[in-house]
This record gives sequence, structure tokens and C-alpha cells, in this order.
Amino acid sequence: MSTDTAMVDNREASLPPIEMGEEMSGSDMLLRCLLLEGVEYVFGYPGGAVLPIYDSLYSSRLKHILTRHEQGAIHAADGYARATGKPGVVIATSGPGATNLVTGIATAHMDSVPLICITGNVAQSLIGTDAFQEANITGITLPITKHNYFVRDVEDLPRIVKEAFHIATTGRPGPVLIDIPKDVNNAKAPFYYPETVKLRSYNPNVKPNNLQIERLARAIKEAKKPVILAGGGIVAAGAEKELLEFAERTNIPVIPTFMGLAGFPGTHPLCPGMPGMHGSYASNQALLNTDLLINMGARFDDRITMGRTKEFAPNAKIVHIDIDPAEIGKNIDAYIPIVGDVKNVLLAALAKAERADSDAWVEQVQAWGTQHPYSYKPSPEGRLKPQRAIEIMYESIGGDAIVTTDVGQHQMWVAQYFKFSNQRSFISSGGLGTMGFGFPAAIGAQMAHPNQTVISVSGDGGFQMNLQELAVVANHNLPIKIVVINNNCLGMVRQWQELFYDHRYSQVDLSVSVDFVKLVEAYGIKGLRASTEEDAERVWQEAMNTNGPVFVEFVVEPEENVYPMVAAGNTLDQMVLGDEE
Repeated sequence: MSTDTAMVDNREASLPPIEMGEEMSGSDMLLRCLLLEGVEYVFGYPGGAVLPIYDSLYSSRLKHILTRHEQGAIHAADGYARATGKPGVVIATSGPGATNLVTGIATAHMDSVPLICITGNVAQSLIGTDAFQEANITGITLPITKHNYFVRDVEDLPRIVKEAFHIATTGRPGPVLIDIPKDVNNAKAPFYYPETVKLRSYNPNVKPNNLQIERLARAIKEAKKPVILAGGGIVAAGAEKELLEFAERTNIPVIPTFMGLAGFPGTHPLCPGMPGMHGSYASNQALLNTDLLINMGARFDDRITMGRTKEFAPNAKIVHIDIDPAEIGKNIDAYIPIVGDVKNVLLAALAKAERADSDAWVEQVQAWGTQHPYSYKPSPEGRLKPQRAIEIMYESIGGDAIVTTDVGQHQMWVAQYFKFSNQRSFISSGGLGTMGFGFPAAIGAQMAHPNQTVISVSGDGGFQMNLQELAVVANHNLPIKIVVINNNCLGMVRQWQELFYDHRYSQVDLSVSVDFVKLVEAYGIKGLRASTEEDAERVWQEAMNTNGPVFVEFVVEPEENVYPMVAAGNTLDQMVLGDEE
């Protein structure tokens, strides 16, 4: 803990308890609402329109983490939310502060992450005058929030905060934005916090229809080649235990999507790996040949279906389970649609489902995995392969860590070679594919779980987008193991240019970059580098034996590609296996 945070904690020890009916400012109301919602950490960056909030924070029990950019703040709040299941909270000022949150809001919206985004705005008398640092942030974020509010009256603020937390965390989770003009933050009124929320137009259906559960049980009994497609909804619902019990009882292989990788043990014999563009051969073959596909909390997105929905799982009856009824039938028609919280659905299904007649099928799926596992050729020159770097990390801890990633080749290699077993142990931007996400997300995850090992894996491109947050790691002495897989280029873009643009490498060369080790050392963080497998094993062991933050740069071959691969527009049976072919 930094010195300034410790001073705040000591100062707050004598604060009186929260009392209803006490007159206070809007900014004091806001912070007391957050405390009543159980918020511990707030990530943010101050500015003129939120100065009343930051003045109230000076003597608040809340722990504020000052990041070095608003995008770093919202990604850290996102990482906190994904690591805990509780809403992350971020504060930014008006105008550029608010607009700097937009990418992070869209990231959370695409991946169904609960966030409370609090922005300041100019006084209401200045709204619409193009005042200094004025922006219509509610209008800007309308398509990428689950809901947003513009607070007009200080007396409405407690109700709005209560509603925001309810909306963000119930049904399909998502970000909610509260925009507070400066005059509302300064205004005073008696404080009353509602105990309940009543929203006529918002009532998520969390319990499944029993008739549909019976149809699911019959379909499993009749199936010979069933599979479960387990999406991020499993993680959001905290249904990992129920999914494991259901899969083992019914003897059905579980194919976790990229967002569902931590929802089912990656080492389990019923888990053939993730599917889709860079998925395993076994999983894609299983999807091509299944006769019953049970989708649990996944979107049937284009990285799995490749946009060829008519050719996807062509022989299967489709069961689609989702908390969001808008997802069912959106991309692929469902034979059995089931709306409800996936944990409740699994509990109901466990009471009715029986073991499937699937022994031969399970053996076939496992055989595909044995025939064509993830593989790569060692470098004849002895240089470090990126896949081996991921293996070294995994072997050192057996999956007992929270791993965050950025976006690109390294992200896919982590998904392929790191086997996740613990709940909420894999944090990555899936739907939006946000470069710069992984490192600040690790800050939020480490704040949430100070005693767990947190590993941040980035490429050299993505890391440079938010590397200013090294200051936060140094200031709070966060023991994150910060890894950069450095291939001196924008690797995934280079791979596509190689395969689909006749090796015309346009603007992907990052060889002229900062010396990362010297940079992190300037922040007071230990820096290590390796470019051979032998050095990588030694350096990683040193990193794991070091208390506090450590930065590790793995310098890898620049022209290594991610395989298997299904090119965009192709079908899953058109996989390129890479080194095997």
C-alpha cells in the first residue's frame, strides 16, 4: 500500500457511520452510495468537472487508484470485475476524460462485464453551449452501455446509483454510465438510499421453463454425438461447478469458447479445447459431426461459426441457453431455446438429465485430439518460440494463476497452451479485441486478489498502448509478473498480410521501439530478458522467485504464425494445421 493511501485509511477510521436523512452534497451522496453497495476500489483520474467528487474522496473510506490514463482506469476496473464477478467502478471527468472511457466501455459491453462508469459534466446551465470540456457522453455511449443516466436533480442521485448497480449486475451483466453535472455534485439534499429497485420495464427471466428442460433431457437421451459449447455466460453466472457435474454425469464433451476458457478445467478428459478460427482440431471436428449441440451462454459469434452459419454444426439439433433472449436465434436458429440464468438451467437439468449413450463419441473426440494436438516446430537456430514461452509459464505453476492478455498472436497462444482450471482465471478482451487491455486489467485483478499470482501477457504492440500504468504497479508494489512476447512487429496483422496479402508487409514493423527492460527499470521495476529456451526457463524461474513486480521480455521469432487456423469466410472443415502440413 502506498503512503498516501495509508494516510487516508488512518484518517477515515474516525468517520461517523452512514445515517439516512443527513443533508449532504451530491458528491458525498455518490460515495456513500458506493460504500453501501460494497465497493472497495475505485479507479479513476481527476479533472475539473469531478473536483467535488475528488474533494469528497479525500476523507472517504473508499480506496481510489490513480491511474495514468482514463483508459487504463476503465480497463483496470474491468479486470477487477472479471476477477471477482463484482462491478468495477471508474471515475472520469467531463469531455476528454469521459471520451477516453469509450473504448473500455465498449470492451466491457461486448464481453458482458458489469461496470459502473461515473463521469462528470459541466453545470446544467452550460449544457449545449459547447462549454470547456463539455461532451454529450450519454449520447456517445448509448449504443455501448446496458443503460446510462444523466442526473438532473441531486435528490435522484441515490436512486439512480441503486438502479445502476442493479442493472449492471443482473440479467446479462454490462456497463452502466452515470453522468453527473458539476452543479448536481455541489447541490445538497437529505440522503436516503432505497432498499429495493423497481423497474417496470426491466425484469430479467432467470428461471428456465420446465418443459424446455424436459425437452433437453430427452434430446440428450436420444443423442449419440452430443457436445456442450460453454461460453462466457458460464463464468458470468458462476456456474463452473454445475457445468463440471453436468458434463461428468451426462458424459458429454465440453468445448469452451475463448470467453469460456476458465469455465471448465482445460485438463479434463472431456475438454478438447476451444473451437473456431484458432481452435483445436478436435473441437472443430466435434462441432462438424455432432448431432446435438448444447450452447450454454455463448453468442455463436463469427470467430466460431466463421460467418458460415448454415454450414456450422450441420447435422446437429441446436439447444441455446442464454440469459439474454435477444441472443437466442440471433445468429443460428434454436431447436430448443431456453431463456434463463445458465446456473439455474444447469441445476434444473441436473435433476432430469441422464448419462448419454456417448462412450464411442467421447473416444472419437479424444482420438482427434491425440492425432492433431496443438504443436510447433522448435527453432533450428535455438531461438525462443512464443509457444514454448507460454508452456514455460504454465509448467511453472500448473495453471494456478490469473492470466490477463492483450490482443493478438500471444493471446491465441495463451488460449491454446495455458490450461485454465480455476474460476475467473482468464481475463482477455474477446468481442471487441482491444489492444492495450491486458496490462491495466492485470492491475485490477491483482487489486482484487492481492495474494494470488497474476500474470499479464502482452505483445510488444499492445503493451505500448498503456505502458504508462507501470507507475501504478510501482506505486502500489503490485506483484504482477508482466510479460511481453516481443516479435518486433504487429504479429497477427503481419500473419494475415503474409497469408492473404502476398507478404506485402504494410506498417507492421515495430523493431524501432523502446528498450523495455530499461524502461521498467526507470519505474523501479525489475526487468529481465530472454531470447533462447534455456534463458527463458532461467529468467522465468527468477521472476517467480522474486517478491513484488517483475517484467519479463521474451524475444521470439518474428515470423511465427498461429496455427491451426481457419481463414475468414471458410468453414471449420477447411482448417490449416500449420507445421503438420
